[in-house]
Amino acid sequence: MHRYDFRLMSMAGATALSLLAASPASATAEPARDYIEAGSYLRSDAEFEAWYGLVHRLRRDFDDICGDTFCEGDYSNIQSLSFRCSVERSSGRIGQCLWLFAASNEDVDPATGRVNVQFQHWRCRAPLASRTTMEALLGALAGDTPMRAPLPGTPRTLYDGLIDCL
Repeated sequence: MHRYDFRLMSMAGATALSLLAASPASATAEPARDYIEAGSYLRSDAEFEAWYGLVHRLRRDFDDICGDTFCEGDYSNIQSLSFRCSVERSSGRIGQCLWLFAASNEDVDPATGRVNVQFQHWRCRAPLASRTTMEALLGALAGDTPMRAPLPGTPRTLYDGLIDCL
């Protein structure tokens, strides 16, 4: 057999393996999902207003309670950076929501005048029940204090998620 024949046999084997991988046995696997950022999922002006109003109220809620709770100790300047959710395009089910925070601790070295900075960041996962939809989340957190409102399908709140995270 020539080298060329071995290459053809190798290519034929690779083709057979790829066909096996695409066989009906793998067709029974769960279909691929298509997740997008929450802002891209929204369809109406009312949904946009609800989402961006929620993000604004969450930041305000956090600022209101920060000094008495999470913003004590080394990192007294924790800031809410972003609240983001992934949403399955076809069903509206949320894949995950993260609330992102950052803080710093600075001090001055008296001998050199150098400002020393320590940075910290947190990725706090919202304690959502599985299969929560974007519509259910927006409805549940529509009030003035969304951080303390029960999340759909669970007695937990976003505040509870922050206690676990910060």
